[in-house]
Amino acid sequence: MSATSQPIPVPSTAPAAAPAPAAAPSKREIDITAEAAAEIARQREKRGNPDAMIRIGVRGGGCTGFTYVFEWAEQVRATDRVFSAHGVSIVVDPKSLVYLGGMQLDFVRGMMGHGFKFNNPNAKGSCGCGESVQF
Repeated sequence: MSATSQPIPVPSTAPAAAPAPAAAPSKREIDITAEAAAEIARQREKRGNPDAMIRIGVRGGGCTGFTYVFEWAEQVRATDRVFSAHGVSIVVDPKSLVYLGGMQLDFVRGMMGHGFKFNNPNAKGSCGCGESVQF
């Protein structure tokens, strides 16, 4: 009877690779989180219009230069871009996309309330009330 040697597995001492970060949307795209999509779907259901979309954009005004626009889109114009994720769609006009491209639309809940959050890498600052943004 002969003894055979089997290799003994040795645990790796190399650190485990960190999970790859989620890819940021390109400067021509807008990312919609699952949380934002769920809230849009909930509000759309309350409206009773299964085809309703949210229009997001920016307008001049506010204490730091611009204000975010967030309203229901009754129509989609030929020049609008439509972004869809998780069963919902948002509409953005081309001028607003210059300021909003690369951002993430999220919905957050916390001790101070809840609401949509524009995670916008193009924003240089915002006011204390959160209604105005500077580019």
